[in-house]
Amino acid sequence: MAVSANKLELLQIADAVAREKSIDRSIVIAAMEDAIAKAARARYGSETDVHAEIDAKKGELRLTRHMLVVDAVENSANQISLGDAQARQSGPRSATPSPTRCRAGIWPHRRAIRQAGDRAEGGEPSVTASTRSFKDRIGDIVNGIVKRVEYGSVIVDLGRGEAIVRRDEMLPREVFRNGDRVRAYIFDVRRETRGPQIFLSRTHPQFMAKLFAQEVPEIYDGIVEIKAVARDPGSRAKIGVISRDSSVDPVGACVGMRGSRVQAVVNELQGEKIDIIPWSPDIATFVVNALAPAEVAKVVIDEDRERIEVVVPDTNNQLSLAIGRRGQNVRLASQLTGWDIDILTEQEESERRQADFENSTRVFMEALNVDEVVGQLLASEGFTSVEELALVDVKELAGIEGFDEETATELQTRAREYLEQLEAELEAKRKELGVEDDMKTVPGVTGKMMVKLGENEVKSVEDLAGCATDDLVGWTSARKAASRPSMPGSSTASRFRVTMPRRSSCRPASRPAGSPRPTLPNLRRRPTRPPKQKQRRKEMADGCSHQLTSISTMGRGHQSPRPRGCARSAARSIRSTN
Repeated sequence: MAVSANKLELLQIADAVAREKSIDRSIVIAAMEDAIAKAARARYGSETDVHAEIDAKKGELRLTRHMLVVDAVENSANQISLGDAQARQSGPRSATPSPTRCRAGIWPHRRAIRQAGDRAEGGEPSVTASTRSFKDRIGDIVNGIVKRVEYGSVIVDLGRGEAIVRRDEMLPREVFRNGDRVRAYIFDVRRETRGPQIFLSRTHPQFMAKLFAQEVPEIYDGIVEIKAVARDPGSRAKIGVISRDSSVDPVGACVGMRGSRVQAVVNELQGEKIDIIPWSPDIATFVVNALAPAEVAKVVIDEDRERIEVVVPDTNNQLSLAIGRRGQNVRLASQLTGWDIDILTEQEESERRQADFENSTRVFMEALNVDEVVGQLLASEGFTSVEELALVDVKELAGIEGFDEETATELQTRAREYLEQLEAELEAKRKELGVEDDMKTVPGVTGKMMVKLGENEVKSVEDLAGCATDDLVGWTSARKAASRPSMPGSSTASRFRVTMPRRSSCRPASRPAGSPRPTLPNLRRRPTRPPKQKQRRKEMADGCSHQLTSISTMGRGHQSPRPRGCARSAARSIRSTN
C-alpha cells in the first residue's frame, strides 16, 4: 500500500538530518524505515512482520506485511494457509497497517534515527557535537557558571554544554550557589542513562598540576616538569618537580616571588597546603625529600616488594613529624613515590635487628647442627634462612672470614640435607591430611602451604578455588587465637565463623526455689549521698577552689581571679590521678 500524503515531509526530514550530520542521505532514509517498521510492530503486535519502504525520489511510503505459507497454521500473526493465501491474492486485499498511525508512532523511536546518524558520523550513539568536542579536551581545565545544585552535585554551564561536579569530586566544606564561577578539571566524558555526561573534578591530582601550569610559565614552556602529585583534597598536597635547565630552580620557579605563584594555587584550592619537593631519580633521595620536614637517619630499600624502611632519630619528635597528623605525611609521601614506606625510630630498628640476628642464629644452630659462633657469623653476613645458604655459591661462603672451601661445602651440604628432610616430612603430613597431588600444580603453592591448607579442610584445587581472599589470609594467627579460650560474644579473625547463640539461649537458667539471689557488684548503683553530705562536699570544693585561685594569681596582681576555672583544673587533676 503506497501513500503520497505529506510525502515531501519525510524527504525534508532526511535531507535536514543528512546535512546536520554530514552523512549520506540513504543512511537516514534507512533509519527512518526501521523506525516506522518498529512503530507498526508496536501498534499491531511484535510478531507481525511489517516492512517499510520510502521512495527516495517521490517520498512515497509503502508498508508491506510478510507472512509464511504453511500447511498447518500455528501462529496466525505470521503464518497463513495455502488456501487463504490464494484467496487473498485473487480477491480483495485485506487491511494493511495505516501509514498515518505508523508515522505518528515514529516519535518514540526518533532516538534510533539519531543514533544511526551518529554511528555513520563515526562517533558514539547519542553524543552531540559539543559533547564530542569536550571529549577531545579530557585533561584540560575549563571555566563555567553554576547553573543549579542537585542532591549535592553541581551542574555547570560551560557555554556549549553542561557538565556535572559530583559531591565526592568537590573539596570538603566547599559550597556553590547559582551564578558562582567554577574552575574544574575534565576527567571523563561518557554516556550515562540520561545521555552523554561531562564529568568535572576539583579533587583530581592533575587539577593541581594544571593549575601550576597556568601560573608558572616555566612549566608551560617545558623547562620545569611536574613528575608526581599526591593530594589529600582540602588539607594538604605534595608535588614533585624537576628542572631540565640546571640554571632554573624548580622549587623556586613554582613558589614565585614572595610565594605569589603557589599562593594563587592555594587560594583556588580553598587553602590547601602544598609541599613542593625536588624530584630525584634516586628513590632513596626522593623518599627523604618527600618526608620533609622530618629528618631521616637511614633508608633501607627492598626493590622486590617496592618497600622502603625509613629510620628517623629518637630526638625532637622526628617520628611524629615523619608520620604526620593521622598518618597524613607518610601517606602522601607513599602516594608521591609509589612505594610502601615503613617508619621506625633508631631504637626500634636496633631492637628489631638484634631480635632478627638472634632468631637467625638460633635457626642456623638447630638446622645445621653448628655452634653459636658459626651461627652468628652466618647471621652477621646477612643470611636469614637455610634456603639462602643452600642456594648461595660456595665461593661466597668460603670468602667469609674464618671459613675455608671445605667448611663452606660442608655447611651447604647440611643445609640441603635439612631442606630435603623438611620437605619429606611435609610431604608425609600432606598425604596424611589427604591433600590431593593436583595442588602441586598450582603456581606458588609450597609444601608448607599445602599442609596449612589441609589442616583447614582445603584438600583439592576445587576447594582452593572456592575460597575467598579473606579466607586465605592470616590462618596461622587465626588458629592461635581460636585455640585460646574466649569470652562469650568475642570473635576471632578465623576462617570458620563463630556462631553466636540466640538471644533466648543467653538468658540465665531458672533459679531453684529457696536459693539466694546472686549479687552483681559491677551493676550496683552508686549509693546516693544525703543532702547534708552533698552540701559539705560542695563547701570543701569551693574552699579548695579559692585556695587554688590565690596560689595561681601570686605575682599576677593585674589579672582577675577565676575560681571556677581553677576548680575545673583541680577536678581534672583529681580525675587524672584517679
